[in-house]
Amino acid sequence: MTENLTQNLVSNPGAIACLVIFIAAYIAVLLEEKTDMRKSKPVLLGAGLIWAAIALMVKDNGMDPNSLHDAVNHSLEEYGSLMLFLLAAMTYISAMEERRVFETLRAKLVGAGLNLRQIFWATGMLAFFISPLADNLTTALVMGAVVMAVGGNDSRFITLSCINIVSAANAGGAFSPFGDITTLMVWQADKVPFFGFFVLFIPSLLCYLVPATIMSFAVPKTYPDAIGQSARMKRGGGTIVLMGLATIATAIAFEQILHLPAFLGMMTGLSALMLYTWYLRKTDPTDQFDIIDLVAESEWDTLLFFFGIIFCVSGLAFIGYLDLVSNAMYGHWGPGPTNIAMGFVSSLIDNIPLVFAILTMNPDMDQFQWLLITLTAGVGGSMLSIGSAAGVGLMGVAHGRYTFLSHLKWTPAIILGYAAAVGAHYLLNG
Repeated sequence: MTENLTQNLVSNPGAIACLVIFIAAYIAVLLEEKTDMRKSKPVLLGAGLIWAAIALMVKDNGMDPNSLHDAVNHSLEEYGSLMLFLLAAMTYISAMEERRVFETLRAKLVGAGLNLRQIFWATGMLAFFISPLADNLTTALVMGAVVMAVGGNDSRFITLSCINIVSAANAGGAFSPFGDITTLMVWQADKVPFFGFFVLFIPSLLCYLVPATIMSFAVPKTYPDAIGQSARMKRGGGTIVLMGLATIATAIAFEQILHLPAFLGMMTGLSALMLYTWYLRKTDPTDQFDIIDLVAESEWDTLLFFFGIIFCVSGLAFIGYLDLVSNAMYGHWGPGPTNIAMGFVSSLIDNIPLVFAILTMNPDMDQFQWLLITLTAGVGGSMLSIGSAAGVGLMGVAHGRYTFLSHLKWTPAIILGYAAAVGAHYLLNG
Protein backbone atom coordinates (compact mmCIF):
# COMPACT_ATOMS: atom_id res chain seq x y z
CA MET A 1 0.00 0.00 0.00
CA THR A 2 1.42 3.36 -0.95
CA GLU A 3 1.80 6.16 1.53
CA ASN A 4 -0.91 8.26 -0.19
CA LEU A 5 -3.45 5.44 -0.04
CA THR A 6 -2.57 4.82 3.62
CA GLN A 7 -3.16 8.49 4.36
CA ASN A 8 -6.50 8.27 2.53
CA LEU A 9 -7.59 5.36 4.71
CA VAL A 10 -6.43 6.95 7.98
CA SER A 11 -8.33 10.14 7.17
CA ASN A 12 -11.47 8.21 6.19
CA PRO A 13 -14.31 8.41 8.80
CA GLY A 14 -14.49 4.61 8.65
CA ALA A 15 -10.98 4.41 10.11
CA ILE A 16 -12.16 6.12 13.28
CA ALA A 17 -15.06 3.66 13.43
CA CYS A 18 -12.57 0.75 13.21
CA LEU A 19 -10.55 2.18 16.09
CA VAL A 20 -13.70 2.60 18.19
CA ILE A 21 -14.74 -0.99 17.41
CA PHE A 22 -11.35 -2.31 18.52
CA ILE A 23 -11.35 -0.29 21.75
CA ALA A 24 -14.92 -1.40 22.55
CA ALA A 25 -14.03 -5.05 21.88
CA TYR A 26 -10.96 -4.83 24.10
CA ILE A 27 -12.91 -3.19 26.94
CA ALA A 28 -15.32 -6.15 26.73
CA VAL A 29 -12.31 -8.48 27.05
CA LEU A 30 -11.12 -6.66 30.18
CA LEU A 31 -14.60 -6.96 31.68
CA GLU A 32 -14.76 -10.73 31.07
CA GLU A 33 -14.76 -11.53 34.78
CA LYS A 34 -17.64 -9.13 35.44
CA THR A 35 -19.80 -9.93 32.42
CA ASP A 36 -19.08 -13.68 32.31
CA MET A 37 -18.70 -13.36 28.51
CA ARG A 38 -15.76 -15.28 27.07
CA LYS A 39 -13.03 -13.05 25.68
CA SER A 40 -13.13 -14.56 22.19
CA LYS A 41 -16.65 -13.31 21.45
CA PRO A 42 -16.11 -9.52 21.31
CA VAL A 43 -12.80 -9.72 19.39
CA LEU A 44 -14.23 -12.12 16.79
CA LEU A 45 -17.11 -9.70 16.20
CA GLY A 46 -14.69 -6.78 16.18
CA ALA A 47 -12.45 -8.46 13.59
CA GLY A 48 -15.39 -9.07 11.25
CA LEU A 49 -16.70 -5.51 11.58
CA ILE A 50 -13.25 -3.94 11.12
CA TRP A 51 -12.52 -5.84 7.90
CA ALA A 52 -16.02 -5.16 6.57
CA ALA A 53 -15.43 -1.43 7.15
CA ILE A 54 -12.00 -1.69 5.50
CA ALA A 55 -13.56 -3.34 2.44
CA LEU A 56 -15.96 -0.40 2.08
CA MET A 57 -13.10 2.10 2.47
CA VAL A 58 -11.02 0.26 -0.13
CA LYS A 59 -13.94 0.44 -2.56
CA ASP A 60 -14.49 4.17 -1.87
CA ASN A 61 -10.79 4.94 -2.45
CA GLY A 62 -10.61 3.01 -5.69
CA MET A 63 -7.92 0.68 -4.36
CA ASP A 64 -7.15 -2.74 -5.83
CA PRO A 65 -9.34 -5.32 -4.02
CA ASN A 66 -6.51 -7.84 -4.41
CA SER A 67 -4.56 -5.92 -1.77
CA LEU A 68 -7.40 -6.72 0.64
CA HIS A 69 -7.25 -10.44 -0.14
CA ASP A 70 -3.46 -10.49 0.18
CA ALA A 71 -3.61 -8.83 3.61
CA VAL A 72 -6.30 -11.21 4.90
CA ASN A 73 -4.48 -14.28 3.56
CA HIS A 74 -1.23 -13.12 5.15
CA SER A 75 -2.97 -12.80 8.53
CA LEU A 76 -4.57 -16.21 8.04
CA GLU A 77 -1.18 -17.78 7.32
CA GLU A 78 0.27 -16.30 10.52
CA TYR A 79 -2.69 -17.42 12.60
CA GLY A 80 -2.83 -20.92 11.08
CA SER A 81 0.78 -21.79 11.91
CA LEU A 82 0.50 -20.51 15.47
CA MET A 83 -2.91 -22.11 16.04
CA LEU A 84 -1.68 -25.57 15.01
CA PHE A 85 1.43 -25.19 17.16
CA LEU A 86 -0.64 -24.16 20.19
CA LEU A 87 -3.28 -26.83 19.57
CA ALA A 88 -0.63 -29.55 19.81
CA ALA A 89 0.94 -28.00 22.92
CA MET A 90 -2.43 -27.54 24.65
CA THR A 91 -3.44 -31.13 23.89
CA TYR A 92 -0.26 -32.43 25.51
CA ILE A 93 -0.95 -30.30 28.60
CA SER A 94 -4.54 -31.60 28.71
CA ALA A 95 -3.28 -35.18 28.38
CA MET A 96 -0.94 -34.65 31.35
CA GLU A 97 -3.82 -33.24 33.36
CA GLU A 98 -6.03 -36.23 32.47
CA ARG A 99 -3.26 -38.65 33.52
CA ARG A 100 -3.01 -36.72 36.84
CA VAL A 101 0.60 -35.61 36.28
CA PHE A 102 0.02 -32.17 37.81
CA GLU A 103 -2.25 -33.52 40.55
CA THR A 104 0.51 -35.94 41.59
CA LEU A 105 3.06 -33.12 41.67
CA ARG A 106 0.67 -31.06 43.80
CA ALA A 107 0.13 -33.92 46.27
CA LYS A 108 3.87 -34.51 46.64
CA LEU A 109 4.49 -30.83 47.37
CA VAL A 110 1.67 -30.66 49.90
CA GLY A 111 2.98 -33.72 51.72
CA ALA A 112 6.66 -32.75 51.63
CA GLY A 113 6.77 -31.44 55.22
CA LEU A 114 8.07 -27.96 54.30
CA ASN A 115 7.43 -24.81 56.30
CA LEU A 116 5.46 -21.92 54.78
CA ARG A 117 8.50 -19.97 53.64
CA GLN A 118 10.00 -23.08 52.03
CA ILE A 119 6.70 -23.76 50.24
CA PHE A 120 6.68 -20.11 49.10
CA TRP A 121 10.09 -20.64 47.49
CA ALA A 122 9.35 -24.15 46.20
CA THR A 123 6.15 -23.16 44.39
CA GLY A 124 7.81 -20.05 42.96
CA MET A 125 10.88 -21.90 41.67
CA LEU A 126 8.75 -24.68 40.20
CA ALA A 127 6.55 -22.10 38.47
CA PHE A 128 9.66 -20.44 37.04
CA PHE A 129 11.07 -23.69 35.62
CA ILE A 130 7.78 -25.31 34.51
CA SER A 131 6.43 -22.28 32.62
CA PRO A 132 9.12 -22.42 29.88
CA LEU A 133 7.50 -25.70 28.79
CA ALA A 134 3.87 -25.34 29.92
CA ASP A 135 1.85 -22.15 29.53
CA ASN A 136 1.93 -19.69 32.42
CA LEU A 137 -1.79 -20.11 33.19
CA THR A 138 -1.58 -23.90 33.68
CA THR A 139 1.60 -23.49 35.72
CA ALA A 140 0.03 -20.82 37.93
CA LEU A 141 -3.14 -22.84 38.51
CA VAL A 142 -1.20 -25.98 39.54
CA MET A 143 1.06 -24.07 41.94
CA GLY A 144 -1.91 -22.01 43.14
CA ALA A 145 -3.72 -25.23 44.06
CA VAL A 146 -0.73 -26.18 46.22
CA VAL A 147 -0.67 -22.92 48.19
CA MET A 148 -4.46 -23.00 48.61
CA ALA A 149 -4.27 -26.54 50.01
CA VAL A 150 -1.38 -25.67 52.33
CA GLY A 151 -2.44 -22.14 53.31
CA GLY A 152 -5.87 -23.00 54.66
CA ASN A 153 -7.14 -19.85 56.37
CA ASP A 154 -3.79 -18.02 56.19
CA SER A 155 -4.83 -15.31 53.73
CA ARG A 156 -1.51 -13.46 53.93
CA PHE A 157 0.49 -16.54 52.94
CA ILE A 158 -1.91 -17.28 50.06
CA THR A 159 -1.76 -13.68 48.82
CA LEU A 160 2.05 -13.49 48.86
CA SER A 161 2.43 -16.94 47.31
CA CYS A 162 -0.01 -16.14 44.51
CA ILE A 163 1.85 -12.91 43.67
CA ASN A 164 5.12 -14.86 43.74
CA ILE A 165 3.72 -17.56 41.43
CA VAL A 166 2.41 -15.01 38.90
CA SER A 167 5.78 -13.24 38.86
CA ALA A 168 7.68 -16.53 38.53
CA ALA A 169 5.45 -17.98 35.79
CA ASN A 170 5.66 -14.83 33.67
CA ALA A 171 9.43 -14.52 34.16
CA GLY A 172 10.04 -18.18 33.38
CA GLY A 173 8.11 -17.96 30.14
CA ALA A 174 10.19 -15.04 28.85
CA PHE A 175 13.42 -16.94 28.15
CA SER A 176 11.91 -19.84 26.18
CA PRO A 177 10.34 -19.88 22.72
CA PHE A 178 7.69 -22.21 24.19
CA GLY A 179 7.14 -20.26 27.40
CA ASP A 180 4.60 -17.77 26.11
CA ILE A 181 2.57 -17.08 22.97
CA THR A 182 4.54 -13.85 22.50
CA THR A 183 7.94 -15.58 22.55
CA LEU A 184 6.52 -18.12 20.11
CA MET A 185 5.38 -15.30 17.81
CA VAL A 186 8.79 -13.58 17.91
CA TRP A 187 10.54 -16.90 17.17
CA GLN A 188 8.22 -17.84 14.30
CA ALA A 189 8.62 -14.35 12.82
CA ASP A 190 12.37 -15.11 12.56
CA LYS A 191 13.31 -12.14 14.73
CA VAL A 192 15.28 -14.31 17.18
CA PRO A 193 16.64 -17.84 16.54
CA PHE A 194 15.50 -20.65 18.84
CA PHE A 195 18.60 -20.74 21.03
CA GLY A 196 18.87 -16.95 21.03
CA PHE A 197 16.14 -16.65 23.66
CA PHE A 198 18.18 -18.40 26.34
CA VAL A 199 20.40 -15.35 26.87
CA LEU A 200 17.36 -13.95 28.70
CA PHE A 201 17.65 -16.59 31.43
CA ILE A 202 19.64 -14.44 33.89
CA PRO A 203 17.49 -11.31 33.34
CA SER A 204 14.32 -13.41 33.75
CA LEU A 205 15.67 -15.09 36.88
CA LEU A 206 16.52 -11.70 38.42
CA CYS A 207 13.04 -10.44 37.54
CA TYR A 208 11.62 -13.26 39.66
CA LEU A 209 14.21 -13.38 42.46
CA VAL A 210 14.23 -9.67 43.38
CA PRO A 211 10.53 -9.37 44.34
CA ALA A 212 10.48 -12.96 45.68
CA THR A 213 13.32 -12.18 48.09
CA ILE A 214 11.61 -9.00 49.29
CA MET A 215 8.25 -10.76 49.78
CA SER A 216 9.78 -13.84 51.45
CA PHE A 217 10.60 -11.85 54.60
CA ALA A 218 6.85 -11.37 55.11
CA VAL A 219 6.25 -15.14 55.00
CA PRO A 220 6.65 -16.91 58.38
CA LYS A 221 8.68 -20.09 58.88
CA THR A 222 5.81 -21.82 60.65
CA TYR A 223 4.61 -25.24 59.54
CA PRO A 224 1.15 -25.75 58.04
CA ASP A 225 -1.32 -28.22 59.44
CA ALA A 226 -0.83 -31.77 58.18
CA ILE A 227 -2.92 -32.60 55.13
CA GLY A 228 -3.82 -36.17 54.32
CA GLN A 229 -3.66 -35.92 50.57
CA SER A 230 -2.28 -38.37 48.03
CA ALA A 231 -2.54 -38.92 44.30
CA ARG A 232 -1.14 -41.31 41.76
CA MET A 233 -0.54 -40.80 38.08
CA LYS A 234 -2.65 -42.86 35.74
CA ARG A 235 -0.97 -45.41 33.51
CA GLY A 236 1.16 -43.78 30.84
CA GLY A 237 1.46 -40.38 32.54
CA GLY A 238 5.25 -40.48 32.77
CA THR A 239 5.55 -41.62 29.16
CA ILE A 240 3.38 -38.73 27.98
CA VAL A 241 5.66 -36.27 29.81
CA LEU A 242 8.66 -37.73 27.95
CA MET A 243 6.73 -37.67 24.67
CA GLY A 244 5.93 -34.00 25.27
CA LEU A 245 9.63 -33.22 25.64
CA ALA A 246 10.39 -35.27 22.53
CA THR A 247 7.73 -33.32 20.62
CA ILE A 248 9.40 -30.05 21.55
CA ALA A 249 12.73 -31.47 20.34
CA THR A 250 11.03 -32.54 17.10
CA ALA A 251 9.66 -29.02 16.54
CA ILE A 252 13.15 -27.59 17.08
CA ALA A 253 14.65 -30.12 14.65
CA PHE A 254 12.05 -29.30 11.97
CA GLU A 255 12.85 -25.59 12.33
CA GLN A 256 16.63 -25.69 12.75
CA ILE A 257 17.68 -28.71 10.68
CA LEU A 258 14.96 -29.31 8.09
CA HIS A 259 14.05 -25.61 7.73
CA LEU A 260 10.36 -26.47 7.99
CA PRO A 261 7.79 -24.61 10.13
CA ALA A 262 7.89 -25.69 13.78
CA PHE A 263 4.17 -26.48 13.82
CA LEU A 264 4.83 -29.46 11.54
CA GLY A 265 7.07 -30.94 14.24
CA MET A 266 4.42 -30.28 16.88
CA MET A 267 1.70 -31.92 14.79
CA THR A 268 3.97 -34.92 14.21
CA GLY A 269 4.36 -35.21 17.98
CA LEU A 270 0.58 -34.91 18.36
CA SER A 271 0.12 -37.84 16.00
CA ALA A 272 2.49 -39.90 18.17
CA LEU A 273 0.37 -39.02 21.22
CA MET A 274 -2.76 -40.13 19.37
CA LEU A 275 -1.17 -43.49 18.54
CA TYR A 276 -0.01 -43.92 22.14
CA THR A 277 -3.46 -43.27 23.57
CA TRP A 278 -4.85 -45.82 21.07
CA TYR A 279 -2.32 -48.30 22.46
CA LEU A 280 -3.42 -47.53 26.04
CA ARG A 281 -7.07 -48.20 25.17
CA LYS A 282 -6.25 -51.40 23.27
CA THR A 283 -4.17 -52.85 26.12
CA ASP A 284 -6.68 -51.88 28.82
CA PRO A 285 -10.35 -51.86 27.74
CA THR A 286 -11.34 -50.09 30.98
CA ASP A 287 -9.18 -47.09 30.05
CA GLN A 288 -11.30 -44.86 27.82
CA PHE A 289 -8.57 -42.24 27.33
CA ASP A 290 -9.19 -40.74 23.86
CA ILE A 291 -6.96 -37.93 22.64
CA ILE A 292 -9.61 -36.75 20.14
CA ASP A 293 -11.81 -35.86 23.12
CA LEU A 294 -8.97 -33.73 24.50
CA VAL A 295 -8.55 -31.95 21.16
CA ALA A 296 -12.27 -31.15 21.23
CA GLU A 297 -11.93 -29.83 24.79
CA SER A 298 -8.87 -27.65 24.05
CA GLU A 299 -8.86 -23.99 25.04
CA TRP A 300 -10.79 -22.91 21.97
CA ASP A 301 -11.70 -19.66 23.67
CA THR A 302 -7.99 -18.78 23.76
CA LEU A 303 -7.38 -19.97 20.18
CA LEU A 304 -10.36 -18.00 18.85
CA PHE A 305 -9.37 -14.95 20.92
CA PHE A 306 -5.97 -15.16 19.27
CA PHE A 307 -7.69 -15.24 15.83
CA GLY A 308 -9.78 -12.17 16.67
CA ILE A 309 -6.80 -10.20 17.99
CA ILE A 310 -4.61 -11.00 14.98
CA PHE A 311 -7.31 -9.92 12.53
CA CYS A 312 -8.25 -6.80 14.53
CA VAL A 313 -4.63 -5.66 14.75
CA SER A 314 -3.84 -6.55 11.13
CA GLY A 315 -6.91 -4.54 10.10
CA LEU A 316 -5.65 -1.48 11.98
CA ALA A 317 -2.25 -2.06 10.36
CA PHE A 318 -3.83 -2.17 6.89
CA ILE A 319 -5.49 1.18 7.55
CA GLY A 320 -2.15 2.67 8.57
CA TYR A 321 -2.58 3.22 12.30
CA LEU A 322 0.38 1.06 13.29
CA ASP A 323 2.67 2.97 10.94
CA LEU A 324 1.65 6.19 12.70
CA VAL A 325 2.32 4.67 16.15
CA SER A 326 5.62 3.16 15.02
CA ASN A 327 6.86 6.47 13.61
CA ALA A 328 5.72 8.36 16.70
CA MET A 329 7.30 5.99 19.25
CA TYR A 330 10.09 3.99 17.63
CA GLY A 331 11.01 6.84 15.32
CA HIS A 332 10.91 9.57 17.99
CA TRP A 333 11.97 7.82 21.22
CA GLY A 334 14.08 5.08 19.70
CA PRO A 335 13.65 1.31 20.21
CA GLY A 336 15.25 1.03 23.68
CA PRO A 337 13.04 3.49 25.62
CA THR A 338 9.96 2.41 23.64
CA ASN A 339 10.49 -1.29 24.37
CA ILE A 340 11.01 -0.58 28.08
CA ALA A 341 7.83 1.52 28.14
CA MET A 342 5.95 -1.33 26.45
CA GLY A 343 6.58 -3.45 29.55
CA PHE A 344 4.48 -1.04 31.60
CA VAL A 345 1.82 -1.00 28.89
CA SER A 346 1.65 -4.82 29.05
CA SER A 347 0.54 -4.60 32.68
CA LEU A 348 -2.72 -3.13 31.35
CA ILE A 349 -2.96 -4.57 27.84
CA ASP A 350 -2.54 -8.28 27.16
CA ASN A 351 0.93 -8.94 25.75
CA ILE A 352 -0.42 -10.95 22.78
CA PRO A 353 -1.99 -7.99 20.88
CA LEU A 354 0.84 -5.75 22.05
CA VAL A 355 3.62 -7.93 20.63
CA PHE A 356 1.64 -8.80 17.51
CA ALA A 357 1.15 -5.07 16.87
CA ILE A 358 4.91 -4.48 17.21
CA LEU A 359 5.66 -7.40 14.89
CA THR A 360 3.20 -5.94 12.41
CA MET A 361 4.83 -2.50 12.69
CA ASN A 362 8.16 -4.28 12.11
CA PRO A 363 10.37 -1.42 13.37
CA ASP A 364 14.02 -1.51 12.37
CA MET A 365 15.52 -3.32 15.39
CA ASP A 366 18.44 -5.67 15.91
CA GLN A 367 18.20 -8.97 17.81
CA PHE A 368 19.07 -7.30 21.13
CA GLN A 369 16.02 -5.05 20.87
CA TRP A 370 13.70 -7.89 19.80
CA LEU A 371 14.88 -9.78 22.86
CA LEU A 372 14.25 -6.67 24.96
CA ILE A 373 10.61 -6.38 23.86
CA THR A 374 10.19 -10.13 24.38
CA LEU A 375 11.47 -9.73 27.94
CA THR A 376 9.57 -6.56 28.85
CA ALA A 377 6.23 -7.63 27.35
CA GLY A 378 6.57 -11.04 29.03
CA VAL A 379 7.41 -9.90 32.55
CA GLY A 380 5.66 -6.51 32.50
CA GLY A 381 2.32 -8.24 32.98
CA SER A 382 3.39 -9.16 36.52
CA MET A 383 3.11 -5.55 37.69
CA LEU A 384 -0.68 -5.85 38.02
CA SER A 385 -2.87 -8.87 38.69
CA ILE A 386 -4.83 -8.19 35.49
CA GLY A 387 -1.69 -7.99 33.35
CA SER A 388 -1.42 -11.70 32.54
CA ALA A 389 -3.52 -14.83 32.19
CA ALA A 390 -1.73 -16.27 35.24
CA GLY A 391 -2.85 -13.36 37.43
CA VAL A 392 -6.43 -13.36 36.18
CA GLY A 393 -6.66 -17.14 36.63
CA LEU A 394 -5.38 -17.06 40.20
CA MET A 395 -7.74 -14.23 41.15
CA GLY A 396 -10.55 -16.58 40.25
CA VAL A 397 -9.10 -19.55 42.16
CA ALA A 398 -8.09 -17.59 45.28
CA HIS A 399 -11.14 -15.33 45.22
CA GLY A 400 -11.07 -12.76 48.02
CA ARG A 401 -7.54 -13.61 49.12
CA TYR A 402 -5.61 -12.74 45.98
CA THR A 403 -7.08 -9.52 44.58
CA PHE A 404 -6.10 -6.58 42.41
CA LEU A 405 -5.40 -4.39 45.45
CA SER A 406 -3.44 -7.04 47.36
CA HIS A 407 -1.20 -7.46 44.31
CA LEU A 408 -0.89 -3.69 43.86
CA LYS A 409 0.69 -3.35 47.34
CA TRP A 410 3.71 -5.34 46.11
CA THR A 411 3.93 -3.73 42.65
CA PRO A 412 6.95 -1.58 43.70
CA ALA A 413 8.91 -4.76 44.49
CA ILE A 414 7.94 -6.23 41.11
CA ILE A 415 9.04 -3.01 39.37
CA LEU A 416 12.44 -3.38 41.07
CA GLY A 417 12.67 -6.86 39.57
CA TYR A 418 11.65 -5.45 36.19
CA ALA A 419 14.40 -2.83 36.40
CA ALA A 420 16.94 -5.50 37.42
CA ALA A 421 15.93 -7.64 34.43
CA VAL A 422 16.25 -4.79 31.93
CA GLY A 423 19.57 -3.72 33.46
CA ALA A 424 20.93 -7.27 33.31
CA HIS A 425 19.89 -7.57 29.66
CA TYR A 426 21.76 -4.40 28.77
CA LEU A 427 24.79 -5.44 30.82
CA LEU A 428 25.03 -9.06 29.66
CA ASN A 429 23.64 -8.94 26.12
CA GLY A 430 24.10 -5.35 25.00
